[in-house]
Amino acid sequence: MRRSATVWLAVAAISVGGVALAAITRIDEAATVGEQAERIRDDRPSIGGCHVFPVDNAWNRRIDADPLRSDSDAIIATIQSNGGTRLHPDFGENPNYGIPYVVVDAGQTEVPIDYQAYGDESDPGPFPIPLDAPVEGGDGSSGDRHVLVVRSGTCELFELYRAFRSGGGWAADSGARFDLASSDLRPLGWTSADAAGLPILPGLVRYDEVAAGSIDHAIRITFARTQDGYILPATHAASSRSDPTLPPMGLRLRLKAEFDVDSLTGQARIIAVAMQRYGVIVADNGSNWYFQGAPSSSWDDDDLNQLKAVGGDWFEVVDTGPIRR
Repeated sequence: MRRSATVWLAVAAISVGGVALAAITRIDEAATVGEQAERIRDDRPSIGGCHVFPVDNAWNRRIDADPLRSDSDAIIATIQSNGGTRLHPDFGENPNYGIPYVVVDAGQTEVPIDYQAYGDESDPGPFPIPLDAPVEGGDGSSGDRHVLVVRSGTCELFELYRAFRSGGGWAADSGARFDLASSDLRPLGWTSADAAGLPILPGLVRYDEVAAGSIDHAIRITFARTQDGYILPATHAASSRSDPTLPPMGLRLRLKAEFDVDSLTGQARIIAVAMQRYGVIVADNGSNWYFQGAPSSSWDDDDLNQLKAVGGDWFEVVDTGPIRR
């Protein structure tokens, strides 16, 4: 008989904009003599030698067994009546599609950040962002122009929205710093480089994960119309609409278990499995059912395009907490 000798420790509550979120840490000890210790498998994503948030962080938590919201059907119906009705990978073979990121070492020079719009809800610079860091959509983009940087060694994530090189630094509408070893959220009511106040990088589909055969985190998604509200770990709303059947920021949806993932092949199948296990998180306003990934020359558009046949009515809404306003 195999047995794991496990100790559960309650650790200090994490303060999140005035809200305390209790955290539980699991520690495995060696089993008694003659018994084999059972190890905990750590499926957390890793970038630049850094785990992307603790194992029990919302992004890394499976939700395939979580209960549904009582208004799940109504929310899906409203989404389906307000724009596109099928999944759409917002990345692929074209290097201008997707949201790029770069990993820098602990010695990367920090540069000033000049906020243009939401400085009162942004983390002050300087940030270790190279002046040649890749910009979403390319240097000439008129879109969101996200810039994402992971600093290895310290395992910190730095993200900018509407970022432009400015002298010896960057000008941006907003920006945020995240400690990848912590589940601390932004102050309630604050945005980030994403409308929902969430980090962007943890929700991107990355080719290295797909090549390894498994995506072990939730995926970032957008919808055309959202409501004035958010569900933790989101901390910010980006709408004035009061319709309760519109999705709030931070809403978690999952691909139904009845969907036959074996009807898909290759890259598409791995992404669909992740959507069943970890789901998608509403992070911004945008085109309906568009989900985001990092650019890679290894993406196969013919493969990814299988997902464009998956209708939104194959999704259901998970209850992960109350809507805050």
